[in-house]
Amino acid sequence: MAAKKKTSKKKTTKKKTAKKKTTAKKKVAKKKTTRKVAKKKTTKKAAKKKTTAKKKVAKKKPAKKKTKRKPNPAFMKALTPSDKLAAVIGAKPVPRTEVVKKLWAYIKKNDLQDPKNRRDIIADAKLKPVFGKPKVNMFEMTKIVSKHLK
Repeated sequence: MAAKKKTSKKKTTKKKTAKKKTTAKKKVAKKKTTRKVAKKKTTKKAAKKKTTAKKKVAKKKPAKKKTKRKPNPAFMKALTPSDKLAAVIGAKPVPRTEVVKKLWAYIKKNDLQDPKNRRDIIADAKLKPVFGKPKVNMFEMTKIVSKHLK
């Protein structure tokens, strides 16, 4: 009797799996048909949008030609550095932009950036009189240096 029960269980499981497969196939078929319908609707809408978009583009005026950006003359004005700053960048009158470039060149050459926080600059013997303190943030630096330019 035990053998019969085992065979009957196998038959019922086979029937269940067969039912699951057929229902799964039906679901897949339904999804495919709904996808096709959805695609057709979206393609029609997209085609309408493209035609309206072309009309809008045609109405716009042509773009103006871009001119080169002119530098601010205030930045290009040559300024004389103070004696303390002249020890680092030189005594010649230099524009403000060049002063900052020369300072960064000096800082990188002498490896004066804090290794943990690269924004901080550690002042050496020449920069300490300019900055007035041993450590300065890079954003503070330009503010402090502007006081040394005339």
